[in-house]
This record gives sequence, structure tokens and C-alpha cells, in this order.
Amino acid sequence: MRLLKQLVVVVVVAAAGGAGVNGADWNPGLTLVLGAAAALVSLYTYRWVVRRTEHREPTELALKGAAGALTRGMLIGFAMFGAVIVNIAFLGHYRIDGFGSAGGAVALLGFMAAAAVTEEVMFRGVLFRVIEERTGTWVALTLTGLVFGLMHLPNPNATLWSSLAIAIEAGGMLAAAYVATRNLWVPIGLHFAWNFAGGGIFGTEVSGKDAPDGLLDGVTSGPTLLSGGEFGPEASLYSVGAGAVLTIVFVWLARRRGTIVPLRRTTRAAATATLAQ
Repeated sequence: MRLLKQLVVVVVVAAAGGAGVNGADWNPGLTLVLGAAAALVSLYTYRWVVRRTEHREPTELALKGAAGALTRGMLIGFAMFGAVIVNIAFLGHYRIDGFGSAGGAVALLGFMAAAAVTEEVMFRGVLFRVIEERTGTWVALTLTGLVFGLMHLPNPNATLWSSLAIAIEAGGMLAAAYVATRNLWVPIGLHFAWNFAGGGIFGTEVSGKDAPDGLLDGVTSGPTLLSGGEFGPEASLYSVGAGAVLTIVFVWLARRRGTIVPLRRTTRAAATATLAQ
């Protein structure tokens, strides 16, 4: 019931914020303002609903250390996309035809901020966190990763492959980032930087969606498995590989820090064995 209550609240707020941002029709100033507002309202709503349903302070969104965690996540996201686009360009499947649009980049700044915050609050803050409490880290990571990938299936130019790619490189990786840090700021920063680097800087498609040009007029071509095709670099094997590597790194950090929640079945079996002694 707690999962349902929290999910309904954050989904309604995210839908309202998304409608407002989409209604701005890519007007640079308006999209930036509405996107920032949607992000802030989503964060406030999450904190409110956690306090009401769990009677605790949402430490995963603590303000102390938030700036540093957000910055670290953004640096990882920018580096990840930079590595992917360099590899695609090295094979001749990405080129820059000139400068794009500063106004488009501003609009994408607001749009991507709203998307990153609302999706992380929904998927990692509510869905992953609550499911992890009941099943353990591994089940929650796999289940929510697949759901996150399938959520992108209705997007323009999406395929089963692109959804599977997002499930691995984003759904699993962002959940692992949360497990390793136990805060939402790192995955929010990483998610935002990846999306904004793609659309707002390098001018590529992001999850198949139409958007204005970013700072650069970028063009991808070649085999879908290498360039990502019309869906964007997220459907590239380079993105899947980069996301898988980061997932492994975050899981390794989580193991070192002791933040992985064991399978509930294993925990119960251990408790039963202890009582039987």
C-alpha cells in the first residue's frame, strides 16, 4: 500500500509537470523556468510523501552534501556520454555540421532537468527503494531496470533492442548508483548530464524524441548497433558497454560499503537457522 500511495502521488505530479513543460512548445525561457519548477516540485512532493507514509526524514534527499553529490553524478554522466560519442565518431558514424541553437540548448536544459528529477524520484526513489526493502537489491535492480527500459518502448523510433539497451545502461546503472551512494542526488546528476550532453550539447536524438538542436548540429549515421540509429546513441552498443561497466563499478562500491540488501528469502533462512540453534 505504501508503494502505491507514493507512486500515485509522484506520478501525478510528474505528469502535471511534464504537461506544463511540453506546453511551452520549446520556448527557451519558458521551458527552462517550467522545467526547473517541475523538478523542484517533484523533489518537494517526494520529501512530503515519504514523511507522511514512512514517518521519517528522506535522508536520500538530504540537503547536506547535495551539491557535491549532484556534481559528481553530472561529471560521471558527461564523461560517459563523451566516451560514447567519441567512439561513435571514431568509426565515422557521428559528425558535426556546425553550430546548432543556443535557444534550443536553454530549452533542453529545463526539459532534461525535469525529466531527470521526475524519473529518478519515481523509479529509484519510490519503485526501486521500496521493492528493494521487500526483495533485496538484486531482484529490485533487475525488475525496475526492465520496467524502466519498457517505459521507453512507446517512444518514437523505439524497438525492443533500444528498450533492452536502456534497461541495462540506465535502469540498472542508475539503480546501482543509488545503492552505492544511498542518495538520489548522484543518479539525478548522472541522468541529467547524460541526457543534456546528448541533446543539449552534441545535438543527437535522446530516446528517439524530437527536440530542437543543441549547441552543435550533430548527425549520426551507420548501423544502429553502433550509432544508435534514429533512436539516438542510447541504442548503441557503446552505451550499453559503458553503462554495464559503470554498473559493475557501482556494485563493487556498494559491496565495499556494505549497502547491498540481501535477498529476503536468505535473510529469513538465516534468522530461522539462528533461532533453531
